[in-house]
Amino acid sequence: MRLLTMNALFTGDVPARLRALAAALDRSDYDIVCLQEVMHRRHARLIRDAAPGYRYLACSGTVLLRGGLVMLSRWPISRYRFVRYPTTGPVRGELLMRKGAQVASVATPAGELAVVNTHLSANRDDDWSPTNRYTRIAAGELARLGALITAIDPSLPVAVVGDLNLPRDSATLTDFLTAAGLSDILAGDGRPTYRPTPRWPSPPALDHILIRAAAGETLTGSADFVFQDKVTLGDGRRAYLSDHYGVQAELTRSK
Repeated sequence: MRLLTMNALFTGDVPARLRALAAALDRSDYDIVCLQEVMHRRHARLIRDAAPGYRYLACSGTVLLRGGLVMLSRWPISRYRFVRYPTTGPVRGELLMRKGAQVASVATPAGELAVVNTHLSANRDDDWSPTNRYTRIAAGELARLGALITAIDPSLPVAVVGDLNLPRDSATLTDFLTAAGLSDILAGDGRPTYRPTPRWPSPPALDHILIRAAAGETLTGSADFVFQDKVTLGDGRRAYLSDHYGVQAELTRSK
């Protein structure tokens, strides 16, 4: 199975960028695509129309999408639900995104796969120490996420993907992986997944693909970054698809 996760960036010329992204996805061989920051139902329809190879779409909400989370799949999505994270911490505009996790079951040719698409709260202090106010918010969200993962049938393999807004080497993330029984298929990779800027020239890796094997099986994966360069939009302009890179992975399930 080939997966992609990407924060699609909800600001700027969103429709033009999403059309270009959807066209690239339609040409790709990804089985499942998980997007974050797709805030409007009309934008989910735009992606679906521009990527007809993905017959199955999961998102929640009538006008605004809950959590800004969208899942596309070439294989049937048998069920899915959205679970919102607790609202804590400083009042901030980000709360309007109603962040949470999208938990889905996908009927792949290799069997059922549980996929969790999520987007955690951002750290406005760029300080991921355990005592930081935003790190404490993330820890609370991870506790809710961990409970969701623990409740997934152990006979199913699990992929947890998305913008966790925590560096790969964060102690908070490491503790979560241990508690949830997950492994990071990019462990040790220090490359940033957020596009460097003059204000933030050395960002960390914030986007992740985490996996858990089904009981009695093994689940392995390899991953890399995609959509790092500018693309040509429909009107001929050149632009980046997002302020994040996409993270793609190939998963192999065996007994």
